[in-house]
Amino acid sequence: MKNTITTSAIDFISEREEIEHKIIQTMPPVKKLRILTLNMHKGFTLFNRNFVLHELRDAVQSVSADIVFLQEVHGSHQQHSLRHANWPEKSQYEFLADSMWTEYSYGPNAVYPQGDHGNALLSKFPILRYQNIDVSIGKIEQRGLLYSVLNIPGHGEVHTVCLHLGLRESHRQEQLLMLCQLIESLPNNAPIIVAGDFNDWRKRADRILKSYGMEEVFMSAFGAHAKSYPTRWPMLSLDRIYLKNATAINPKALTQRPWSHLSDHAPLIVEVEL
Repeated sequence: MKNTITTSAIDFISEREEIEHKIIQTMPPVKKLRILTLNMHKGFTLFNRNFVLHELRDAVQSVSADIVFLQEVHGSHQQHSLRHANWPEKSQYEFLADSMWTEYSYGPNAVYPQGDHGNALLSKFPILRYQNIDVSIGKIEQRGLLYSVLNIPGHGEVHTVCLHLGLRESHRQEQLLMLCQLIESLPNNAPIIVAGDFNDWRKRADRILKSYGMEEVFMSAFGAHAKSYPTRWPMLSLDRIYLKNATAINPKALTQRPWSHLSDHAPLIVEVEL
């Protein structure tokens, strides 16, 4: 049966958006945003030895980020829910959001009989709209760009992209060009935050994204990308945070405990001035 939205439902949505807009207008301008990005390995430790989603939630909440970019997050998984007694009844991104992040968006990329996983964004500010853009190349790897537009007090629309690019170099090159097409379609003066797992171990993304005004926060601060994989002995710079029309302050890779025992990737954190 085709879903329909009644006139009363449309009126309710419009009224809610108007109320949210008025609330945002009365809030003081936000001077800084704390950003965290993490490939959470579906809530399991390295080599899938232990299910640590509850410990991961405590760690993510402890850094008090305003916006959290998540990769490899389950929307659902039937077999895992039967195998692990403490598997949450809701999606992993809703479980992590808890009461700290009232807004979230999710883009399922890999969908299979047992469930699905993809990218998610948690936000303390209203998400005005979002879209999951399919950038899969071929049929082996399913990849997407989770594009979300946030309403930040004092700044209006802030554009974000949470992504997890492919393992093959040729696929990543095509996916980066699709990302650039999205960036080019946005207002030239708009603040843009792109974060996630680029799988760019050859460090070729900078040259492409720089031509579209995007700067990587660790390269800007230290002249080198953060080593984030594997967490316990970081060697590869796979995870990145890129900004346009914004300034990065004190970027860090969180490689110590508890993070070193919660995923195979280390999270990256940075404060951003819009």
